[in-house]
Amino acid sequence: MFAPRTTPWPLVALFTAGYLAPYLLPTVVGRLDSGLPLSPTQAGAVGSALLLSSASAGFLLASRVDRFGARRLARIGLTLALLGYGGAALAHAVPAVVLGVLIGGFGSGTATAVAATRIAAQRDPHRTTTAGLLGVSALAGAVYLTVPHLGPGHGQPLAAIALTALAVWPLTGRIPVDAPTVESRRPAARLPHRRPGLVLAACMLCWSLAQNSLWGVSGRIGLTQAQLTEATVGAVFAIALGAGLLGVTGAGALGPRLGLAMPIGAGTVLIAGCIALSASATDLPTFATGEIAWNTIYPIVLSYVIGLAASMDPRGRWAVLVGSAASLGTAAGPLAGSVLSAQAGFPVMGAVLAVGLLVVSVPMTAVALRAGRPTLPVVEIPVDVRAGEDAYEAATAA
Repeated sequence: MFAPRTTPWPLVALFTAGYLAPYLLPTVVGRLDSGLPLSPTQAGAVGSALLLSSASAGFLLASRVDRFGARRLARIGLTLALLGYGGAALAHAVPAVVLGVLIGGFGSGTATAVAATRIAAQRDPHRTTTAGLLGVSALAGAVYLTVPHLGPGHGQPLAAIALTALAVWPLTGRIPVDAPTVESRRPAARLPHRRPGLVLAACMLCWSLAQNSLWGVSGRIGLTQAQLTEATVGAVFAIALGAGLLGVTGAGALGPRLGLAMPIGAGTVLIAGCIALSASATDLPTFATGEIAWNTIYPIVLSYVIGLAASMDPRGRWAVLVGSAASLGTAAGPLAGSVLSAQAGFPVMGAVLAVGLLVVSVPMTAVALRAGRPTLPVVEIPVDVRAGEDAYEAATAA
């Protein structure tokens, strides 16, 4: 008889703290551009450096969380985020800001790595991931509504990330010191599903690159091409993230009923259309439609991809590695978006990104279809992979 399902709120909070920096990327990059002597491309490069530092933490810690201890690493990550982002928010010299952003990014990646490994060991990783995405979307939406009213400067969004790390730190006391499963304590366990895992990681790098190439310059599209005010752009982002809350809630309620392939494949195709629309916007209705539709679908697809990666390895290594590959794409996004838009303009940039997403949707769908088959090797512990197909659940129950 299974124990009642409860949401592991400390992991949800840790997930929120780790993911907040990417969600606030447009306002972070925009504030660096306007508040410091940096060009748009240079500000985008700083944003890329933040996310690259985060990705490096994930790759470094993917298989080492159990060795160092989840609670200890979570506290180290949150402390680095607090000191790094907090220091960058208070500094005014560009080198000091960049250094703080790098330290904070490594802290975010560390927190995300711990959250991913522990979420993968849950009986319902998709449900926990959905709760985490709800949390980060709600918090980021609140920041977007608040920051424009706090005056100019680069420090406000960075301070918001630092304060989130500070608020989450006390909750780490409820993260178990020991690994939660027998499987996760086996030091020499081989990484399962290597080929589909590598394909998914490569696709997620490109998938996130496309997403964040637009996300990193969305603020500039609204301000310069659509001729909107910062307050209006912030309101659009807040509404978009609020729509994302509804999307994630729907994904959580839907669960595995549609399997994995349809949400991931069809969702990526829809995202491609939203990106093309948003990048070509010259007025408020078009800009708002593209951003709101995109942010509604994006977290739905992301929740299923994270659930897919978690289902491939209960120790969470694929969840961390796929997430870190996505962070690499996210890291390159602001710089790639700045360069593409500077050379070809926002509409052409959007078209290029949309085509790229259509291409990677094919292998991502193939991996999702394969992962849903009951013929895949089954993990040795009773993990309830709710993001899998009904056929998988029937096979494991037999």
